[in-house]
Amino acid sequence: MGFSDATREQAREIIARYPADRSRSALLPLLHLVQTEEGHVSPAGVEFCAELLGITKAQVGAVATFYTMYKRRPTGDWLVSVCTNTMCNVLGGQEVYDRLSEHLGVGHDETTADGTITFEHAECLAACDYGPVMTVNYEFFDKVDPDTAVHVVEQLQDGQRPLPTRGGRLCTLKEMSLQLAGFADDRAEAVADGPAGDATLRGSGLLRSTA
Repeated sequence: MGFSDATREQAREIIARYPADRSRSALLPLLHLVQTEEGHVSPAGVEFCAELLGITKAQVGAVATFYTMYKRRPTGDWLVSVCTNTMCNVLGGQEVYDRLSEHLGVGHDETTADGTITFEHAECLAACDYGPVMTVNYEFFDKVDPDTAVHVVEQLQDGQRPLPTRGGRLCTLKEMSLQLAGFADDRAEAVADGPAGDATLRGSGLLRSTA
């Protein structure tokens, strides 16, 4: 597909953030920018990045396939990720994953028939003190169980935007990709509600007390 003039202008802005002799450092945010327009990184997106940076499509593809945050096929507005790594698994993460898989009728890295929700298991979401954890477009829903996880997804299916446990309000995956490309979210509701979670604050306090 051809990329819009707005996307091309944003791409030039991203590249300008880096020294001229290190422009390939812009590849990661450029791949996020591609997802902003396409919803995934297509062969056309790989070629777009390669041409802008003067590198090969193989070099771009190697990066795009290494990081799981870059999707290689069309993805829904809502990326629902459930941690099934050790800590969350012990606390019930696999049961959460299994229930959501049954509810949605899809498995790992699959998208619902209406194209709105893409589902995946995640190896770690870096929130072990809040497990079991799931995210929607990288925003956290902590200490979920099968029932609360299904409730979150049902709200998405009904066109609502459930409130994450912490962090900013939900936005679509394309909108989140634009933020990950380095552009600010100008929504008033984008500001995180409240402080960090209690477990994080207790851990931080313990660290300071032993310093």
